Amino acid sequence: MTHPLFDISGRTALVTGSSRGIGLALARGLAEAGCTVVLNGRDGDRLAKAAAGLPGGRVHTAVFDVTDGASVAAGIADVEERVGPLDILVNNAGMQLRAPLLEFAETDWHRILDANLTSAFLVGREAARRMTERGHGKIVNICSLQSEVVRPGIAPYAATKGALKMLTKGMCADWGPSGVQVNGLGPGYIETELTRPLVEDEEFSAWVRRRTPAGRWGRTEDLVGGLLFLASPAADFVGGQILYVDGGMTSVL
Repeated sequence: MTHPLFDISGRTALVTGSSRGIGLALARGLAEAGCTVVLNGRDGDRLAKAAAGLPGGRVHTAVFDVTDGASVAAGIADVEERVGPLDILVNNAGMQLRAPLLEFAETDWHRILDANLTSAFLVGREAARRMTERGHGKIVNICSLQSEVVRPGIAPYAATKGALKMLTKGMCADWGPSGVQVNGLGPGYIETELTRPLVEDEEFSAWVRRRTPAGRWGRTEDLVGGLLFLASPAADFVGGQILYVDGGMTSVL
């Protein structure tokens, strides 16, 4: 018997950027916990395929661009009309672009800002408009180990994730009084399709294992427990916090 504080069955959750990788793993965790889950992305076919692989009969898809305000407004309105009022939002959509900072293109700077930061602002604002009126809701922004520390070649990514940490705290300040808890989940080095080249780079992989007290790369399923906690009544008095799931990496030199 699960403790009732952790029971989120029957809640409705939207996970952005959830056709693969971390987003899909988080959506799976919510579905397994008994939530109605809405997968979001820009590729309808890929979303449909991802949805078909999730458990439970309450999985939906919503195709909209999280970096476009009008698209977000229409997308959230459609989800609430078609699926029901959102109880949980997971702002997971994002991207990585690696290049030395001196060579980083201005267009790429704006792309990564839009994908990693503006998207969370737009989707968060639109969902919170409704959550604050209803007096309850959970928003979890997917931050990063790089919300705290950085390596060469990923300064713009770290800038977006550091800003997302502070946006999380700002959302908490604004929406907490209306019963909406906003927190962040900060993955460390996690094995996904996108990080496979890094995992397969023996030198880099050895560095990650050496640098991580847990002694290994993270798996996407390592992130699910933290999300379920932050999305549950157990976290009703938790606001503006970032829960780092990084095998201890932020804690050691």
